Amino acid sequence: MGFIKAFTGALGGVFADQWLDFLTVPSGIAPTAAFFPAVNAGRNAGRGSNTRGSENVISNGSKIVVPNGYGLVTFQDGRVTGFVSEPGGFEFRGEDPSSQSVFAGDGVFGQVVRNTWERIKFGGRPSGMQQAFFVNLKELPDNRFGTQSEIYWDDSYLGAQVGAVTRGTYTLRIADPLLFVSTLVPGAFIANNQIFDFTDFDNPVSDQLFNEVVASLGPAFSRYTNDPERGNRITRLQQDSVGFAKSLSEVVEENYQWHSGRGIVIERVALVAIEYDEDTRALLPDVKKADALR
Repeated sequence: MGFIKAFTGALGGVFADQWLDFLTVPSGIAPTAAFFPAVNAGRNAGRGSNTRGSENVISNGSKIVVPNGYGLVTFQDGRVTGFVSEPGGFEFRGEDPSSQSVFAGDGVFGQVVRNTWERIKFGGRPSGMQQAFFVNLKELPDNRFGTQSEIYWDDSYLGAQVGAVTRGTYTLRIADPLLFVSTLVPGAFIANNQIFDFTDFDNPVSDQLFNEVVASLGPAFSRYTNDPERGNRITRLQQDSVGFAKSLSEVVEENYQWHSGRGIVIERVALVAIEYDEDTRALLPDVKKADALR
């Protein structure tokens, strides 16, 4: 039970003529959408802006095109039955003994997906009727955070405790698609063909992740500024989106297991504003003078 690979790469040539009707990513889907139903390109083109997806049930012989940057996940009764991350065209063959359930390739998702598949794969032999969803494997932008009161951390270079109010955004990446859909996506989204977007105000997962990021900011600032191997300074925080993202990602992994338990990682952080408390502001000119003399 699973998929037969028809071609790799973009839909073109003879397949463009033969596959007049196939499931793929909705047109106009928001770049912040992490998980959403597949749509039929022949019958439902242009319906990607709906909060409820088009008919995404597949059966034997269904044609599916997986664009670059997306992964396809199939379900039955809310359980994962297959996964494809290789770009190209595939046919669903529920009764073909030569078909495969997982096409992960040898890239970044290869072994990760195969390991997760062995833990969560559907038990028994599903029937031919499946639901098809796509997972966005690109960076997911515009995830916001902010503190209402000061957070504090010790800075070894300043020799003092630093306090600040801050806000900004971060980008997420789904590092383990099967772990992500099995732990973070609520079953109602699958049952009701809903789009899962971290930036939606009514997404039940968003508030939890927001609180976990805010709780991790103080330890992340401390890790960034106090690591002697990185040689970082408090004055670099707003210019080093990747470096600070690494510190924040390490803290949320240690405290909340985002990568190992949920399959997501923080890629970049943009600190839009940092408002230091009065004592910290008084110390910053000395930091700049000392750095200028180095």
